[in-house]
Amino acid sequence: MLFESSHAHHLRKDFVLGGLFCQIRRVRYSALLICAALLVGSATVDATSQESRADSQEDVEQDHPSTSLSQRSAATREFLGLGALPDKVAAARGMPLFAQNCAACHGQAARGGIGPSLITSDLVLTDEHGEQLVPFLKKGKAEKGMPAFSMSNQQLRDITEFLHLQVESVANRGTYHVLNILVGNAPKGKAYVQAHCMSCHRPETFLHIASKYRSPEQLQRNWIWPVRDRKITANVKTSDGTISGQVTQISDFRVTLLDKSGETHTIDRGPDIEVQMNDPLAAHQRLVMTLANDDMHNVTAYLETLK
Repeated sequence: MLFESSHAHHLRKDFVLGGLFCQIRRVRYSALLICAALLVGSATVDATSQESRADSQEDVEQDHPSTSLSQRSAATREFLGLGALPDKVAAARGMPLFAQNCAACHGQAARGGIGPSLITSDLVLTDEHGEQLVPFLKKGKAEKGMPAFSMSNQQLRDITEFLHLQVESVANRGTYHVLNILVGNAPKGKAYVQAHCMSCHRPETFLHIASKYRSPEQLQRNWIWPVRDRKITANVKTSDGTISGQVTQISDFRVTLLDKSGETHTIDRGPDIEVQMNDPLAAHQRLVMTLANDDMHNVTAYLETLK
């Protein structure tokens, strides 16, 4: 699948979509689902683990160009729990069968039409090679307008492989082919940097960023959201005074700080508690929410000229 690395929009979309497939396909791994539910349900942010994940992310980014498309695909498939690899030969046989018998309701690529999308169907996502779908297709679901199909088992399995390949093309981000993203206007990118970035950064910072990342997509991703190299700190004002230190955990209910002496302070948040956060990436958080595609590409094009 062709995929343009438009970080500000696609990152949020990919995260939600990837999480959906991961949760559904890993239904048989109850322990992992419990961990995922706890992570999603918790309002607490562990600042220390965020930093360690950021460090490991940088290592992955540097190694990315040395991995093949098939390696990235396999690694993403394992991480998301997508199940067995679809049989592409069988899927090719199943495509015309699906088009003739199913596309009128479900769309040519199973994304939905007058009938629902099959890409996020529980029945499709929990099937491997037709062990659930073939019996279902033979029986149909008359009350929902779904007829029974009298095709052979092989033909029905071919249709299921076509469906699994459609899921693969949507969910497996490791198969995405990144387009050329150097489509911006470098002079406009330089003007954007001078207008929006120089209050925090020095000119040599951009030379360092440009030389650090080998591919344009890495460069774009990391100038928008850099790897965190400084701690999040806070000043918490209470009735007894002010406590300052590194933020190790924060939620709507409490904040935990590690002060210079190594002592941990956990403060319950309330109307009389004032928390002043000092996040070095706060400006980038605001940037992600407002950055236009043209500005993103323009800045990337400008940074490429500094290499």
